[in-house]
Amino acid sequence: MAPGGTLSSDRETLKAEFLAAHGLAEARRQPLAGDASTRAYERLHPAAGPSLIFMDQPPSAETSPCTPGMTPAQRQAAGYNALARLAAGRVDAFVTVAAWLKAQGLSAPAIIAQDAANGLAVLEDLGDGLFANLIQDGQDEGPLYDAAIQALVRLHAASPPPVLEHDGLAWPLLDYDAVALKTAGDLLPQWLPKLKPELAFTDEAVARWDAIWAPIIARGAAGASVFCHRDYHAENLIWLPDRAGPARVGLLDFQDAVRAHPAWDMSMLLHDARRDVTPARAATALDRYFALRPDLDRDAFLADYHALGALNISRILGIFARLVFRDGKPRYAAFMPRLWGYLDLCLADPSLVELKAWFDAHVPAASRQ
Repeated sequence: MAPGGTLSSDRETLKAEFLAAHGLAEARRQPLAGDASTRAYERLHPAAGPSLIFMDQPPSAETSPCTPGMTPAQRQAAGYNALARLAAGRVDAFVTVAAWLKAQGLSAPAIIAQDAANGLAVLEDLGDGLFANLIQDGQDEGPLYDAAIQALVRLHAASPPPVLEHDGLAWPLLDYDAVALKTAGDLLPQWLPKLKPELAFTDEAVARWDAIWAPIIARGAAGASVFCHRDYHAENLIWLPDRAGPARVGLLDFQDAVRAHPAWDMSMLLHDARRDVTPARAATALDRYFALRPDLDRDAFLADYHALGALNISRILGIFARLVFRDGKPRYAAFMPRLWGYLDLCLADPSLVELKAWFDAHVPAASRQ
């Protein structure tokens, strides 16, 4: 019997029955490497036809997501997913978001079969051409980042609906609001001192942290106007050179999508925790974005990009500190120096002088490793 009683064996039975119901009982199942989530993926190799991807997200593996109309107090009681407006891995979120993305002419996986109630889905296999892997193997990153910017522009030109619907499922596209943004900002002071005991943030330091972020959070919430993938980086983008324009970018891991400020996904792409994006590459990508969106106020967007980028980077630093300290995943510590470098670039913006002073006072250089 598997650890935890019959649950694991029961789930294996459920998965086998689901595959059999969709003519895939005999498909060879190949486990794929996981990430920091509670999902598991397998590549299916049917006797005939192309390979497929099998998604397994146990519905009870995470705390509940936020529902429309939840008050801040209700979100606090429900847990982190509700506070942060994360989808809790729900398959109905993935299915409905995928369908909407495809309707915009973008390359999300086609949904072959789904049982959202039980957290199972079979997806189109977009292949192994992750941007991160291709670049590491020597492919020119320029066309990849250019296509990624084209895809962002396509997303930012669309008017996202309040509810996404597909195949009898519905999922709300909520705003990345002030509560969710503050939850993001709270992660660094909460978790970084646990990982680095030499840091001790006093109540006064935390109060100052909150006060500095308040106007930035207000700007981020007020600017929540576009579809936001939310995890838009080189390990979630697949190169599909046989397709055209922005459809050359295969999209993965988008189930946590929200309506957010357009600078948020730009930060995810150009402040990539897992690979170096040079200042020159970031500048080229931003220039391309502004060329494709001539209506934008460049200076105002860059100010928001640096401010919300600093918030996003702080959030990821807090998450990685939590993954290392609480979850016993030390490999995430190796990404943190890169994030500190990105943060320094954002903090060079003169409008963030108070935030820079806070970090200089409370997180010395020796702790930014």
